[in-house]
Amino acid sequence: MTGTWSLIRLALRRDRVILPIWIVLLGLIPMSGITAYEELFPDEASRAALSAGAGSNPAIAVLFGPAYDLTTAGGFTAWRFGMFTALFIALMAIFTVTRHTRAEEDSGRLELLGSAVVGRHAALTAALAVTSGAALVIGVLIGAGLTGAGVAAGPSFLFGMSIAGTGIAFAAVSAVTAQFTEYARSANGMATAVLGLTFLLRGVGDSTVSLTWLSWLSPLAWPQLAKPYVEDRWWVLVLPVATALVIGAVAYALTPRRDLGAGLLPQRLGPPSAAASLGGPLGLAARLQRGGLIGWAIGFAATSAIFGSIANGITDLFGSSGQMTEILTRMGGAQALVDSFLASMAGMFGILAAVYGVQAVLRMRAEETTVRAEPVLAAGASRLGWSGAHLVFALGGPALLLVLAGLGMGVGHGLRTDDLGTQVGHALEISLAQLPAVWIVAGAAALLFGVAPSVSVPGAWAVLAVVVLVTMFGPVLQVDQWVMDISPFSHVPKSWEAGPLLGLTAVAAVLLAAALTGFRRRDIG
Repeated sequence: MTGTWSLIRLALRRDRVILPIWIVLLGLIPMSGITAYEELFPDEASRAALSAGAGSNPAIAVLFGPAYDLTTAGGFTAWRFGMFTALFIALMAIFTVTRHTRAEEDSGRLELLGSAVVGRHAALTAALAVTSGAALVIGVLIGAGLTGAGVAAGPSFLFGMSIAGTGIAFAAVSAVTAQFTEYARSANGMATAVLGLTFLLRGVGDSTVSLTWLSWLSPLAWPQLAKPYVEDRWWVLVLPVATALVIGAVAYALTPRRDLGAGLLPQRLGPPSAAASLGGPLGLAARLQRGGLIGWAIGFAATSAIFGSIANGITDLFGSSGQMTEILTRMGGAQALVDSFLASMAGMFGILAAVYGVQAVLRMRAEETTVRAEPVLAAGASRLGWSGAHLVFALGGPALLLVLAGLGMGVGHGLRTDDLGTQVGHALEISLAQLPAVWIVAGAAALLFGVAPSVSVPGAWAVLAVVVLVTMFGPVLQVDQWVMDISPFSHVPKSWEAGPLLGLTAVAAVLLAAALTGFRRRDIG
């Protein structure tokens, strides 16, 4: 453990921008549910109708989890924000642990530090300490914010600590996946695959009466299984603690069983000669980007089919609340309630596609900082050719993902309504309408890479975080229109209109042109 404290300070120094963003967003967003609930459901009748509709609707359980009691502001907040806050804190934990463990080995920095007086377990311990500390701060902020908003303190801090527990559990999961592979992207992919599996387990368990026990296997379900504001099961907090201790012990046991910089999984030998496709920048970019794109594509196809198949059930919940119908319509923009639900899901897939777009853009920065881009450019590849090859995937990858999302929702909903042809066409239309907004987010990330590479990684994720915050929670909080206009997804037309879509595409083109111009003029490194 020698050197752990110094590595903690180094990690905090490196994450001085991105970690506070995670903490503020995840810590304060649930508090907004209190005001929204009181405005949307001002009387007992509307609250009872909401609770009855959500409690008996398996389609809603897949999205938000079981609704135990929505007759109070605290219960509504725990239900509406619990699962998604747990999902995002899990992502925060995965990315943070991988960044300070496997990514440090991948770049060679940890080997340099290890040549000094640094113990073998110091880096892992520092990463887990920083990540767990951030999760606990988020939990305290959630509890304090909800208490300050006027709800009971005990259940509020139970809710906050259960969210923090999910983050700590996935920090341990990421610590294990970092031991298996040589590359940070692969470690993140393995950990997010585990996260996807737990999401699936939670969805099945929450929506199927005979399989409710599956929810207990998912850390994403534990914040709601703690039943804050209903039964206040403090003992549920034992689950994330025990999980983190057991899985964390596995990570510590695996660390000395491999060489520094290597993974436990053996690397298969490559072919004796490179494929002809690797002779140019596009083939190289395809080789680097294909793994992530395949994983995202599988996730999009499976998830969109599930959402399409449950679309009809949305009317059972929102049909009794004019206010909630208005919110869902604002998010999706369609007139019919089911179409509004599908449109809002298309918007969600658009945001996820933007996450992939940012990830694809930042692959260029990873290649640059690991000194793999410079030899390629020195060997004859032009800057425009190299960066343009990666941008093909940053722009074309989201297009593919949104096509899969449209097909999945259209087929899932069409099979349930015996109207496959019409529903597939409609779902593709509303999904692809998100694409220009996705390109704007990717273009902003590319611009940061082109003109301000040193802050491109935290800056790109910060831009995406603001877009997610405004898009997902702006309609619920009924913020002013100028705030909504910050997000390009707020400008996606309610129906297929060439004018707005071409306008968004033009903005994306300007950002990309500025990004390529900046990259051509700046130094590499």
